[in-house]
Amino acid sequence: MNRVVLVGRITKDPELRTSPNNVSFTAFSIAVNRAVPSANGEREADFINCVAFNKQAENLCRFIKKGGQIGVDGKLQTRRYQAQDGSTRTATEVICDNIHFLEPKSTSQGGYNDYSSYETSYMQSANNQANNSPNSYNSQPKNNYYQQETKKEDQYDEVEDQFSISDDDLPF
Repeated sequence: MNRVVLVGRITKDPELRTSPNNVSFTAFSIAVNRAVPSANGEREADFINCVAFNKQAENLCRFIKKGGQIGVDGKLQTRRYQAQDGSTRTATEVICDNIHFLEPKSTSQGGYNDYSSYETSYMQSANNQANNSPNSYNSQPKNNYYQQETKKEDQYDEVEDQFSISDDDLPF
């Protein structure tokens, strides 16, 4: 089994490149803190080289900046190549299957996560509607437990009436 899972901070702004076969990719490294401090008490980090391809590479370059925290899930791969001086070198890197953006846009310097701002505003709107709704379970008086439970059951009855599905409608 060849599986790598890392959480760290990207060390520089990723740059999108294109291979001769017209495949977009980005090579980047992340700083991963070691679990145990060194003998002098300092936290050390390992710098792990990673490669992402296609849409994942495009999204990484678009949304993450230097210092942004990401999670990488992929496989470890070793390759050999010819250096400019003619010597053969070996590179070990993580080929990314999944990349997760782990902090909000405001935290990473101009970084990612347009979705989180949408999600936050959507959730605030939903909470405001629930708190202002006269049929909301939260708006019931707190001193009468029986009335609260009765109202809760009535809400489920309304939902059942809305979605009446016969066995013939089901695909299985």
